[in-house]
Order: sequence, then C-alpha cells, then structure tokens
Amino acid sequence: MNKIIEADIVVVGGGPAGVNAAIAAGRSGAKTVLIEKYGFIGGMSTAALVYPWMTFHTTDGKQVIKGLAQEIIDRLMAMNASPGHLRDTVGFVNTITPYHPEIYKVLAVDMLKEAGVKLLFHSFVDHVETVDNRIQSVQLTSKSGRIDVKGKVFIDTTGDADLAYLSGAPCLQGRDGDKLTQPMTMKFRMRGVDLVVVKQYMIDHPDEFYKKTPIDELADLPLSGVLGYYKHWKEANLPINRDQVLFFTGPEADEVLVNTTRVQGFDGTNVEDLTEAEELGRKQVLMVAEFMKNNLPGFEKASISSVGAQIGIRETRRIDGQYALQVADVVQGRHFEDVIARSGYPIDIHDPSGKGVTAAWVEGDGAYDIPYRCLLPQKIENLLTAGRCISTTHEALATTRLTPSCMATGQAAGSAAGLAVKHGIQPAQIDIAELQSVLVQDGAVLK
Repeated sequence: MNKIIEADIVVVGGGPAGVNAAIAAGRSGAKTVLIEKYGFIGGMSTAALVYPWMTFHTTDGKQVIKGLAQEIIDRLMAMNASPGHLRDTVGFVNTITPYHPEIYKVLAVDMLKEAGVKLLFHSFVDHVETVDNRIQSVQLTSKSGRIDVKGKVFIDTTGDADLAYLSGAPCLQGRDGDKLTQPMTMKFRMRGVDLVVVKQYMIDHPDEFYKKTPIDELADLPLSGVLGYYKHWKEANLPINRDQVLFFTGPEADEVLVNTTRVQGFDGTNVEDLTEAEELGRKQVLMVAEFMKNNLPGFEKASISSVGAQIGIRETRRIDGQYALQVADVVQGRHFEDVIARSGYPIDIHDPSGKGVTAAWVEGDGAYDIPYRCLLPQKIENLLTAGRCISTTHEALATTRLTPSCMATGQAAGSAAGLAVKHGIQPAQIDIAELQSVLVQDGAVLK
C-alpha cells in the first residue's frame, strides 16, 4: 500500500517559480508540500546553471519585480552571495542580478522551512488522480517506494506543465505549425579568465561586440557580460548554429558562465530526445571551451570548472489556459484588471532552427502586465500554474520564461492558492482584488 501524505497545497517543481509559490503558500498558513525531482532546489537556476537572473527592471531602470524575489536577493546580499542589481554592460537589458547558486540552494530551503513547507526531494510525479475535473492526488516514484500526496489545491511549477498534462488539462507546445521549441543550451563555467584583458580588448575592438553601453562608460563600469567576438567565432566555424559568443562574469573574480552552445530540434518532453540533447550539449561544451582558450584574449589560462547537471531548457509544454498572453500584450505594455505580476524583459526568441535571436522591446512605460487568467488552466478546477508553463503564445513565452518573471508568477500562484484554501473555494473563484491586496502587501509591484 502506498504511503499517503495530506496537505492543503501541493507544489510540484522546486525551481524559482516553485520556491516562491511554496513560500507564499506556506506563509498564508496553509499546510504546504513542495515536490522536487532533484536532491536540491533551484531548477534551471542551479541544475542548468542559468545565470545571472535578468531582469527585475524595465529598460530605463524602473524595478517592476519585487516581493518575494527581492527578499531572496536581499538575503543573498546579506550572505555576500549577490552584489544585487548591476548595470548590464552588454546593454540588452538595463540590469542583471548575479548570485551564487550554491548559497541560493541553501537559502531557499531555509526560507521554505521558515514558511512551514514540507519538502520531498528525490521524488518524481508520474501519475495524477483526477475525479470530476479536480486533482485528488499526485503519485510519486521515490527511493522509499510509491507515495500518494493528497491536496486541496495544486500548483504546477514543473516548467514542462507535467502536472497539468498528466491531469488532462489542455496543453500546447512550441510555435504554431511545426511545434518547434526554442533551442536547449548546455551552460558551463570557466575559471582562470583574465577579465581585465577581456575588458580592454572590448574597449580596443568595439566593432567585435554587441553593446549599447558607450565605450567611455564601459571603461568605468564593472564588466558584467560579453556578447560578440564575431570575427573569432566566424573564423572558427564550429558546428554550432549560433552567430556569436555570450558569457557573463562571476560569481568569482576570474570566472565566467558561458551561454553559447545551441542544441536544436529536440523535444524536451521526450526522454529519447533529451538523452541525445544531453550528449550533444556536453560535446559542444568541450568544443566551445577549447575555442575560447585558444582564440579569445584573456582565456589563455582558463579551464572548465563546472557544467550543468542537465541541459538548459527554454521551452516545452505550456497550458492552454483561460487567457494566453499575446505578443501585442507584451510589446504594447498592456494593462489588465486581473494583473498579478509585471515584467520589463523584452521578447527574446532564440531561433528554433536558425542562428540568431529575435528581440522585441516593450513600449509604453517599459513593462507589461501578466493577468491571473494566464495561471489558470482549462478543465482542471483546483490547479494553478506558474513559471515557464503559464498560458502564453510561443512568442510571449520568450519573455515570461525568464527567472524574475517566474518568481513573480510563483508568488502570485502561491498567494492565490492560500486564498482558495482559506475561503474553501477553487482558484478561479477567488476575489482578484483580495489577491492583489495580498500581493501588494507582500511587496509585489502591480502598477
């Protein structure tokens, strides 16, 4: 007989969205369980080395994501594990937020436990029991056997909409037509990089780099990231379908995080595709690291210091929810009466089949609203989503997928679940004004 665990709120997936959802749910007073397949917290931020977090601000520097996300940053800063929000010297966005992933793993668990959340690591949801369009329980495979986790409200923060899909909620994947998704990237770190030499080379060869930051300003700013080396990359002619090198500095003084590999044409929800993507991604890491060491000034003594535990995934399934955020909503900076989060990150589509990246900037005040309806699936009444799998178009997902946005929708989902439990109703029935009041009281920015 399966072991049974009962809770008010069950959060599946311990990435940034799941962490914030579970903390918000736990702080509401509801009995909360967080389920995570790895033995640590952080999702793409830790398992796939996604770094830095970007961005909590609009392109003109107004911070539009705060709340729990800012509380995490403040506590990381107090632990000397983040410098806070820094000027983005690449210039793609206004600010980036470096952090130390190993310390974030520990801090997140501390905050979850402070909120009274029960953690279940090394646990994989493989079945969902649904009756009359309501989830009754999720079934886990674990080292200690099968476990049934029962709940009143469930939150899908798996990134891949696993819970929604298994429950029977309608889901979509990829772009219209061919269903191709944004490429995967195997990220890695290098130590032994002379960043003084790198910065001087950027100043001396400005045409080799993408940057909006003027050269005279760059000379006085700490180097946070580099995008370019067009000449070097073109001459190397590596079998990687990308047109430039991208890396970010830190967290150590001689360290960079490289975001340059590109694995295309694979389905991140297909285990055979994932297996092949992992193999190709790790081979690309070795190629890119060798290229950088042999060709880029400042990398002569550099070496690989770590590689992601898994390949980084930008896009898989998402729910077909009660409202799908549209490109026009983002670009026009549209406002919604049921806003539960805002974001200033532009649409940033890594081409599913080509070399480039397509960007579209947010107009108006530089931020757009994410409506509560994007968190609500069709058909399944006691389910919320947050993070990468909320309801958007393929194009709009290219902004909502970024970590700060995921943190914000996670906090909103956890707070909404807490209200649903408190009032004994379903998530779609809660008073939006009450939810917004709770979020603002907890530091969220909604206007």
